[in-house]
Amino acid sequence: MRASADARRILAVRALRGFADGLVSVLLAGHLLRLGFTPLEVGAIVTGTLLGSAALTIALGLVGYRYTRRHVLLGAAALMLATGVGFASLGSFWPLLAVAVLGTLNPSAGDVSVFLPTEQAALAQTASGRDRTGLFAWYNLAGNFMGALGALATGLPPVLAHAYGYEINLDERSGFVLYALVAVATAAAYTGLGPGVEARSAAPGRPLARSRRIVIHLAALFSLDSFGGGFVVQSLLVLWLYERFQLSVPVVGSIFFAAGILGGLSQLVSPVLASRIGLVPTMVYTHLPSNLLLVAAGLVPDARLAVTFLLLRAALSQMDVPARQAYVMAVVPPEERVAAASVTNVPRSLAAAVPPLITGAMLTQSAVGWPLVCGGVLKALYDLLLLSQFRAVAPISEEE
Repeated sequence: MRASADARRILAVRALRGFADGLVSVLLAGHLLRLGFTPLEVGAIVTGTLLGSAALTIALGLVGYRYTRRHVLLGAAALMLATGVGFASLGSFWPLLAVAVLGTLNPSAGDVSVFLPTEQAALAQTASGRDRTGLFAWYNLAGNFMGALGALATGLPPVLAHAYGYEINLDERSGFVLYALVAVATAAAYTGLGPGVEARSAAPGRPLARSRRIVIHLAALFSLDSFGGGFVVQSLLVLWLYERFQLSVPVVGSIFFAAGILGGLSQLVSPVLASRIGLVPTMVYTHLPSNLLLVAAGLVPDARLAVTFLLLRAALSQMDVPARQAYVMAVVPPEERVAAASVTNVPRSLAAAVPPLITGAMLTQSAVGWPLVCGGVLKALYDLLLLSQFRAVAPISEEE
């Protein structure tokens, strides 16, 4: 698969942001608990990050097509810088909640930020329909692999301190400073994007002028999947492992490193499956077993079994992502791809925004993994509905 210079730049930036997201997603819960926040308040801040991402993404879908994709991405990088500075410098609940709502912080293992729809549309513009699934697979692999390294890096200071016999004074705030520095590097990289990432056809008179019906239908289904996923965002899985099994930060970081590697590498299988059985079957037949494993992880009483099920789930749960992204880009005209990506990605933030608050309350009352059970059941229901409603709906613009 060939990739243009712009595509390689987008992949590199996705990897860089993935490292920062993986780092802060593990540090976030411990940082907030260290500030004296309750699990319910931690859940509220995670909810705020998801609600804010949803609002920004919807706004981008409504008006973003009026601006160049390069300028939109540079604006997102500036917002990322402000977010890192805010979390590194503030210590009170309400100011941090405001930064969470208005910023780009990602509490999940995946990317739910305002960068996503514009990056997806720009990346789709650099490849033909035939190569699009493979390019998205590498896009997600870059984010997942570096996100896993970011999660692993959270346990590095204690390990180095033990190895060299002296204390390394790095707290969670250092991670948010690094997050801000990554935003600067992101902006620098995106200044070099060329005209090849822009839509070649004229902008529509209104968003989704031609593809409104199918995009809204897909968004409704994706909202169910995202609502289930909101019960198991990475920051709250970290909190659950703390509460349930008293696992240390280095151990938890290693677990999510392994999960990220498995999830990232598995996405390279997605283009192969999609070419043989189709995009929608690839999405469902890999995603459904992963959700059953998630339910099992929440119910077992042993830490080793729970971690085993979580890792097995990670090996399957991300294989649907490149197929889903390629499918959305293929069923809409090029000039509507930013709006389509925004509208179909908003459920990843908006519908996922309420469950973290519920999860925080659940963990306050019981350490049993009921959030994992709820999330797995809801996501399995989404798989069945998607298969029944879209299996026969073929991409109509795959060769554009």
